[in-house]
Amino acid sequence: MTNQNVVVPDTKSGINLPMVRLSGSSIFPATAQKPPTAPGTGGGGCISLSTKKKLLLENLEINGGGGGGARINSWIDSMRASSPTHMKSSSQSLSEDQQLPWQQQQQQITLPSAMDNFDQIMEASRGKQIVMFLDYDGTLSPIVDDPDRAFMSKKMRTTVRRLARCFPTAIVSGRCRDKVYKFVRLAELYYAGSHGMDIKGPEKGSKYTKGTEPVICQPASEFLPMIDEVFKELVAKTKLTPGAKVENNKFCVSVHFRCVEEKKWSEVAEAVKSVLKKYPKLRLSQGRKVLEIRPTIKWDKGKALEFLLESLGFANCTDVFPVYIGDDRTDEDAFKVLKEREQGFGILVSKVPKETNASYSLQEPTQVMDFLQRLVDWKKLAFQESRM
Repeated sequence: MTNQNVVVPDTKSGINLPMVRLSGSSIFPATAQKPPTAPGTGGGGCISLSTKKKLLLENLEINGGGGGGARINSWIDSMRASSPTHMKSSSQSLSEDQQLPWQQQQQQITLPSAMDNFDQIMEASRGKQIVMFLDYDGTLSPIVDDPDRAFMSKKMRTTVRRLARCFPTAIVSGRCRDKVYKFVRLAELYYAGSHGMDIKGPEKGSKYTKGTEPVICQPASEFLPMIDEVFKELVAKTKLTPGAKVENNKFCVSVHFRCVEEKKWSEVAEAVKSVLKKYPKLRLSQGRKVLEIRPTIKWDKGKALEFLLESLGFANCTDVFPVYIGDDRTDEDAFKVLKEREQGFGILVSKVPKETNASYSLQEPTQVMDFLQRLVDWKKLAFQESRM
């Protein structure tokens, strides 16, 4: 594999963004070969909810500034919308018209289980190279109050190690790449941190690629000084809000409000707004009880998935079968890419229905582990049968 330095211009910010990629190839391919439609997903695995929640979340994705109290109120509504367990506890006091979108859909639409439909998924992958993409928090480890203690179990680590022996495997996380590596501690994996803005392959190369040099991609490197400034300002702004935690994820800043009393959420929103309005080249997005500030460049987990497929030599192949498992709204970018490529499947980790481009679901990390182990067992059996 030959690496080449190129420059990716960002149309919004006017900044030229350096990164490393494969020479002579397109980083955003489109391939055919449509997989079977998941049952009960309306043709593409997308749950279509009302526009109310969409508007709430779109209000959140801004470049800072303006809005005053009305804007803060919309942020608070969006923060509530990212907290289904909280809303569920209060739903009894809401009328049918007042119920939030996910509540209205809860008994109407559910994704089929990836475990129950395992044989169907494997049938769709027949004759193709499976490539695994895994989110970390809420997928390989449980969601916890303290993000620094989101440890994966030893059993999960063993399962992921076995998985990587069978298929190319990547961890795609919103966390800093170095931090997620310290949690996983498996050198044979590919790691994409900061929502895909910091990608690195195995140091010693991979058995799945021809080259020996590690894959590297950092499309937002020029934003590092700005991100550091924002991190320091947000630490200072939120230090008097009990439970608020600011995390520097290298190419993005995460403001966790999971442990903040709801009546204090407005303080968190005000702090973020006051800092973000000074940085028009940064934008705000939201995960599960976390506000995230990142560069405005057109790069996300979906672009990271495509870059890694290209790095593995599958840019324009019809015989590749990517499987992406994640629980967060940011994973939707990857689910959408798979849907548009009409290759592989996205699997949403969630106990409640959500708007999604995924095709199947798993309920929690323990079920993810069971699914991954079943994949390993299936691969071993297929290998044994091929030698008979």
